[in-house]
Amino acid sequence: MLINLQGVALSHDDTTVLHHVDFQVNENDFVYIIGKVGSGKSTLLKALYGEVPVQEGSAQIFDVDLTRLKNRHLPSLRRRLGIVFQDFQLLRHHTVEQNLDFVLRATGWKKKLRPGRIAEVLDMVRLADKAHCFPHELSGGEQQRVCIARALLSHPQVLLADEPIGSLDNDTARHIMEILRSAREQGTAIVMVTHNLNLLSEYPGIVYRCQNGSLEQVTNEYSATIELDA
Repeated sequence: MLINLQGVALSHDDTTVLHHVDFQVNENDFVYIIGKVGSGKSTLLKALYGEVPVQEGSAQIFDVDLTRLKNRHLPSLRRRLGIVFQDFQLLRHHTVEQNLDFVLRATGWKKKLRPGRIAEVLDMVRLADKAHCFPHELSGGEQQRVCIARALLSHPQVLLADEPIGSLDNDTARHIMEILRSAREQGTAIVMVTHNLNLLSEYPGIVYRCQNGSLEQVTNEYSATIELDA
């Protein structure tokens, strides 16, 4: 098991937003976290990469105990994760290639290996022809694909994606979902926060819902007969 939370409580701005959280992710899982705005979806995701402390219960990700996580442990944890942020967080004055190279340098990749890996991930997200573009020269969907490429650079065991298709049209959203499904097929488990429930029937997975301070596993295979209120 890659992620195992049992009886966890999570807070945001000194207010507990989720109580008694049980949440599991296994190898090759595709997991959706759904729920209304402010229900705790992003808080849960942030707890998994160490930005929000775990207050109680048992919380393991890989071999890391999140209840004992120290700041000095964060870089090694995050090197094993791919993170797709809601606001992209691309370096505006760096090209796509430079954005990706920055991450590889920061995580200790040797110089001679970096160009090949950058080319691989850009090919995966179909942006090989945009390597020398700056973020402002890209569409929103293209910027999101760069973020996914960045998250996949280090062959993560788990990719955490916060609303990766939230503001995209359906065709672009499907393209993003195909990239994530391909990453899963290559061995990366996906944990995705989303408001967009329209595509869940096309891309089924395990669904958890944040609601009224709790996290409930709705189903392990999306079913149109279950109400999934965004």
